[in-house]
Amino acid sequence: MDKVVATAADAVVDVGEGASLAVGGFGLSGVPNVLIGALFERGVAGLSVVSNNCGAMESGLAVLLAAGRIARVTGSYIGANKEFARQYLGGELEVELIPQGTLAERLRAGGAGIPAFYTPAGVGTQVAEGGLPWRYDGAGGVAVASPVKEVREFDGVEYVLERGIRTDFALVRAARGDRHGNLVFGKSARNFNPLAAMAGRVTVAEVEELVEPGEIDPDAVHLPGIFVQRVVALSAVQAADKRIERRTVSG
Repeated sequence: MDKVVATAADAVVDVGEGASLAVGGFGLSGVPNVLIGALFERGVAGLSVVSNNCGAMESGLAVLLAAGRIARVTGSYIGANKEFARQYLGGELEVELIPQGTLAERLRAGGAGIPAFYTPAGVGTQVAEGGLPWRYDGAGGVAVASPVKEVREFDGVEYVLERGIRTDFALVRAARGDRHGNLVFGKSARNFNPLAAMAGRVTVAEVEELVEPGEIDPDAVHLPGIFVQRVVALSAVQAADKRIERRTVSG
């Protein structure tokens, strides 16, 4: 039952070339930077990443992206990541952009063992009708486009069929965690982290505070340990390393 591993490097040692990863975080909040750094040090490439966005301010997944380690991204937001846009438009990166709520539910459904579901989001657009550029050819043309999806009517409303997502691994960050893998996320860091953790066949959590089993009130658990296979305790310095993307108040 003790899922704690000694180091982040040990926690990602079996993430191989071409592996698929669900990664928690939103902007700079709740991003498993230590695990991503350990994966960068391993040097693996050809990764397929499922995450809301692909890093910001040269941190998080942007580290792997800049090194050319990511082959495909399934996400809902590119943002101001110029390197992401360059690789995508240049044909170096395959990108599946989907509505943010659909991404959240695809991760949750995959983790819950639900192969597919219907949603109204995207009906009447290229999300359902196909033709979204997944990969460019580097010369302005589209090399790979999204397929047509099944649309079905329920009670007079049209819905598009979306597939649940399962990945080889998931990397998440939590505020507290115990040795059994039960996790508590801090405020806005409870974004895509629980959903990404559910979708991974092997889920690795970096935790800012490691506690013993029983110290977390069962009613306070955001993600039960059944979804987590490995836990890495962060140092005080690592836990305190939280960057601010856009400061809106003065100090």
